Amino acid sequence: MPDEIEFCTKPQIALGQIDRALANGVRVSAWTFDELYGRDGKFLDGLQSRRQVFVGEIPCDFHGWMQKPTVLRTGPKRPGKRGRRKQYPRVARRRPSCEVRNLVTYSPVFREQSWQPYRIKDTDKGPEVWEVKWAVFWRKDEDGLPTRRHCLIVARNVLTGEVKYFLSNRVPGERNPVTGQWVTLRWLLRVAFGRWTIESCFREGKEELGLDHYEVRGWRCVHRHFYVTGLSHLFCARVRQEYDNASNESVDRITVERVRSAMNAWLEAADLPAAVRRERFKVELKKQQYHQHRNKQARVSHTKTRINRLTAMGIDAGKIKSCIPDKQPP
Repeated sequence: MPDEIEFCTKPQIALGQIDRALANGVRVSAWTFDELYGRDGKFLDGLQSRRQVFVGEIPCDFHGWMQKPTVLRTGPKRPGKRGRRKQYPRVARRRPSCEVRNLVTYSPVFREQSWQPYRIKDTDKGPEVWEVKWAVFWRKDEDGLPTRRHCLIVARNVLTGEVKYFLSNRVPGERNPVTGQWVTLRWLLRVAFGRWTIESCFREGKEELGLDHYEVRGWRCVHRHFYVTGLSHLFCARVRQEYDNASNESVDRITVERVRSAMNAWLEAADLPAAVRRERFKVELKKQQYHQHRNKQARVSHTKTRINRLTAMGIDAGKIKSCIPDKQPP
């Protein structure tokens, strides 16, 4: 019989991939992840034990302390007393941990802070602005004990009211052990919200290039499909980047969808007569120009609408603090 395959959770698989990357000499300034990994204490302990910097999203019921609690290493000696012996080390009873959503709501450290608006990123619908508060935080590990100092960040979207909680094992003002540079709040926010580019990459691969359109039964076939899709995505991204650099401001930037459509037209007409090929290319070019014009109009309209909404709230996206390297306000 074949050997049994041991079941692994997603955080366990992620730690294995991180170990493999580190063994191959890969070094990153910080790891980021979504709330599924942020709620797993063993995953966070694993990153800390590997001396890796992380900035990840955590759930609202994540536990910790705003002040480092007292840890009791030994208990009082009471000879002759019956009952179950308490386990040590343990946190003193008067310092219980609390959920981060309650800390943000009731802790004086957060209540006395004012929300600081940050321009997080620029999207096709205009600048995205979030209000931010942060404080030093001690995370509760798997043994119920406090860890080293962390940074707890709460961010709120000024337009939708969506709230996100982020945790980092580096506090602004400390040095990043990987890069040696000083950690700033802007850098932490840039890493925390940088996950959207990866999610966009997977969305394009699934919607445009068939990343999830496989009908096979073996792992080797699945891997082959992923490799081919990844190479196709890389080719389309390189073509898009080349044309974006060469295009002028009057023409809207090309998208992966349009590159994929152009390649499909070229492949379909490759074996056709020259006259038919030229006619097919004219039709595709007309379609490309239409979509570029429409996308540019939509982006300009959405951006104008969002800027007007922010202005009505008293927020000037061009003058607030920015996490975008080339968008720093004067």
